[in-house]
Amino acid sequence: MYNSIDVKNLIKLIPNIKIIDIRDNLSFNRGCIPTSVNIPKNFLLMNADNYLNKNDIYYIYCEMGNSSKSVCMNLINRGYKVVNIIGGYNSYKMLDY
Repeated sequence: MYNSIDVKNLIKLIPNIKIIDIRDNLSFNRGCIPTSVNIPKNFLLMNADNYLNKNDIYYIYCEMGNSSKSVCMNLINRGYKVVNIIGGYNSYKMLDY
């Protein structure tokens, strides 16, 4: 099982956490959660050791939260510490500051 966080609680943690956007580069360039880095889903899954350290915690999101759930499950099964951002970027866009 993976851990998850909603965007309201996530915002309180920025910039002290590592956030990964697994969407494609075009989607990332159109908008992203502040301080996030873009590592498209397939690159991350095929080369996790190149991008992640098993001692660090990473917060992962996609557009709506579905892809990030499966990526988190995959990475946890491989020994990485990850947290799924519930609702993905769409939830972040809906925030009312």
